[in-house]
Amino acid sequence: MFTHDDAVAAAHRLAAVLEPGAIRRDRDGATVVPHDALAALDASGLLGITIPAADGGPGLGPRTLAEVVRVLAAADPAIAQVPQGHYLMIDILAVHAGPDARKRLFGDVLAGRRLGNALAERGGKHAQDLRTRIADGRLNGTKYYTTGALTSAWIAVSALDADGRLVLAFVPRDAGGVRVDTDWDVIGQRATISGTATFSDVPVALSIDYASAYEVPQQLGARAQLVHTAIEAGIAGAALRDARAYLRSTARPSSEAIRAGHGSATEDPHVRHRYGRLASRVRAAEALLESAARTLEEIGLVPTSADSAARGSLTVAAAKAFASEVAVDAGSELFAMCGTSAAAAKWDLDRHWRNARTHSIHDPLDWKYAHIGAYELSDVLPPNHGQL
Repeated sequence: MFTHDDAVAAAHRLAAVLEPGAIRRDRDGATVVPHDALAALDASGLLGITIPAADGGPGLGPRTLAEVVRVLAAADPAIAQVPQGHYLMIDILAVHAGPDARKRLFGDVLAGRRLGNALAERGGKHAQDLRTRIADGRLNGTKYYTTGALTSAWIAVSALDADGRLVLAFVPRDAGGVRVDTDWDVIGQRATISGTATFSDVPVALSIDYASAYEVPQQLGARAQLVHTAIEAGIAGAALRDARAYLRSTARPSSEAIRAGHGSATEDPHVRHRYGRLASRVRAAEALLESAARTLEEIGLVPTSADSAARGSLTVAAAKAFASEVAVDAGSELFAMCGTSAAAAKWDLDRHWRNARTHSIHDPLDWKYAHIGAYELSDVLPPNHGQL
C-alpha cells in the first residue's frame, strides 16, 4: 500500500519516463494519441492514491496529490492534466456513491483503469449550460473539453434527468453509442486531446445525484482546483528549470554585457536579477500550493460547516490564481533571459508559455480574486460550485 513517500517516488519515476517525450507529444498534438505515456501513467499505481482506505485504497490526501501532480506537470503538464477529472470522480464517488458503485469503480481504478470526464459543453450560454439528457436510462448529448475520456475505461458524464436535475452518469468508454473524437486544436496542453465526445442512446451503467453534491458544504471544487494549481506550479518550475539549463549551457552574453565586462550570460547582472526574481516567485507558488494542500487536509473531504468549506476554497483559489500568473510569466521571462536563439523551434521552449496560457484560462482568475476580496472585506461566503 502506497505511503506519501511511495507516491512521490512513483511520481518521480514516471516523470523520468515522461520528460524525454514531452516535446514530441507537444508537437504531435492530437494527431498522435500518446498511448505509451498514458499506459505508463495507468501502470504507475498513482491512479488509486486517493481512494479511501475503507474502499481498499491507501487513502492519501491533498498533500500527496498536489505533490504528485506538480512533479508530473514539470515533466509534461498535458499528461499530468489527463487524470485531473479522474481524481475529482474518486472524491465524488467517495462521498456520494453507494457501496456497490464504489466497489465496482474503485476496483477498476486500483487495477489501473482510469476514469475520464465529459462535463462541459459548447454552444450554450456557458460551459455548464447543459443540453445532455438522460431519459429512460439512456444518455444522449455532446460534450467538449473531455480531458482523459479518449483513453479512459469509464467516462463520467454530467446530464439533466427527466426532472431537470443534475446527474452524473458513468458509462464504459467502449459502450455502444460512445464516440470520442480527436478534434482538439489549441496552442497548448495539446496532448490532453480534450475534444468532442458524443453519446447516442447510451445505456447508463451507474449514476449519482450530482446536484446534491453542491447543495451542502463541499470541498470537491477546491480539491479539483488544487490539481489545477499543481499543474500551474509544475509548468512554472519546468520553465525555470529549462531557463537555468539553457543559460548555463547554451546562451551567449549580449554585446552590452560583454562591453560591461561580463563574459557569460549567467554573469550578466540583469539576467541574474530576472532569474532570481522569477525563482523567488516560482518557489512562492510552490509554497502556496503546499499550504493550500495542508489546509484541505485539515478540513477533510466533507467540511463541517460552510465557513470551513469557504476557507478551503479560498485558500486554493489564492494559490491557483498566483500559480497561474507565475507560470505565464515564467514562460515569457524565459526568453527575456535566454535571448533570441532560445526562440528557435528546435528547443520548443515556447511550449511552457503556451501550456500555461492555455491551462490558466480553464476558469477566470479575476473571479477568484473577487471572491477572496468579498470574503475578506465583507464576510461574503464564496459560491458553492465545482470551480472554487
